Amino acid sequence: MQKSISRTIAEFAVNLKYEDLPEKVIYEVKRYLYDSIGCAYGAYKTKDVNIVRDIYKEIGGKEEATLIGFGDKMPAVNATLVNSLAIRALDFNDIYWKEDPSHPSDLIPAALATGELVGASMKDVIVAIVLAYEFEQRLCEFAVPGIRERKWHHATLTQFVSPIVAGKLLGLTVDQMVNAIGINGSHNHTIGCPTAGKLTMMKNTVDPMAVQSGVFAALMAQKGYTGTEKVFEGKEGFMDTFLGWNAEEEKPDPIEMKGRQSLGKWTWDVDKLIGNLGQNFKILECSMKAFPTEALTHTHITATLKVVTKNDIDYKDIEEIKITTIARAVDILFDPHKYRPESRETADHSLPYCIAAAVVDRKITTETFSEEKLKDPRIWEVIDKIKGEASEEFEKMFPAKQPSRATIKTKDGKVYSEYLEYPKGDPREPMTMEDLDNKFKALASGLMNENKQNEIKNVIFNAENFSAKEFMEKLIV
Repeated sequence: MQKSISRTIAEFAVNLKYEDLPEKVIYEVKRYLYDSIGCAYGAYKTKDVNIVRDIYKEIGGKEEATLIGFGDKMPAVNATLVNSLAIRALDFNDIYWKEDPSHPSDLIPAALATGELVGASMKDVIVAIVLAYEFEQRLCEFAVPGIRERKWHHATLTQFVSPIVAGKLLGLTVDQMVNAIGINGSHNHTIGCPTAGKLTMMKNTVDPMAVQSGVFAALMAQKGYTGTEKVFEGKEGFMDTFLGWNAEEEKPDPIEMKGRQSLGKWTWDVDKLIGNLGQNFKILECSMKAFPTEALTHTHITATLKVVTKNDIDYKDIEEIKITTIARAVDILFDPHKYRPESRETADHSLPYCIAAAVVDRKITTETFSEEKLKDPRIWEVIDKIKGEASEEFEKMFPAKQPSRATIKTKDGKVYSEYLEYPKGDPREPMTMEDLDNKFKALASGLMNENKQNEIKNVIFNAENFSAKEFMEKLIV
């Protein structure tokens, strides 16, 4: 390669301006801000968010950036972690899933905290958020198959993006941005176990940690710290160590390997990462979540709810529920731990639990994963009747489509079924403003009245008229 991958990315990031962004892209940023801030309000009282917040309050430090909702001020690096965890904690924020899954909005706090630190305008913050979505989503298509198939977590991707987001607001030069990517990309490779088997608070924390680390890496680069330029394509770099790449000749070298699901050739699509930059913006292809659950559950939940409500099926009358899906969903969502979840983190990644709750309550909300609901005997009456079935046909359709067939057999021998190809929130069936308003209201109503909710919505959809500091102060409940 004549120019390193990091340098190509850095040049685009440094040169992107607010004036370069189409109006529809700016509007979409505001929609994701509205969605993400609502998620943070919903997590205001969660144990994990408050543990991290309490630790940083005890540590203290310069009052550089504001915590969403709480109003506490702390060093920007620390505020980034708390705010990112708040957005992520309920597993209700956005989702992009191609070769790999990810949640680009986890990166929004890097832009907010760094923007507040340097006194930036929200126009500058919006540009940084566009970069967050652009490169997080491109990285989700870069490894073929994705790094999740290779048993690694998508925080491994985020480590390369967070320094770009923070670096843009710090005004880094191209050389400094290259260094920031090289610094952070050298030490945040995250193993897959946080989302495998019995889940813990780390499920929602590893990606925010990679976001936080990127802010620190950008600050290091600003001070003159150097990092590996060829962190992607160089010897023992990302692509070399994750296999399928010839680092000496810097070209794909597909290798046949056994992954989590299947035997296949591992390789890399460099064009998906750095080709046609600026021609279209990836944020327009991202999805929102209609349910506070793991992304692969959504089509299945929707299909199941359709079967139950359309045919007025009572959970007591069910003999068997069969969910036909892709193989990786069976592996992630139907493993033995998922049949007896003991925590919110495991329950919202358990398709048997989500389907059982949907059948019993005919809805899925944040309360579906409360400690009280986890003890609901009606759910345990249904959950062992739910089975996952992998489909080779469906596997070939993914990720262009997210097919699901929910089939319910009742005790009188009748069989009911629904088939869907993508969930609500997908760009092909986007969340409407009414959907977003209802979601925001459900998440924020415990903290503020309707007037305050409307005030915050107005601030978000007129964000370009505020500084980052003014914007964050408006979010305090």
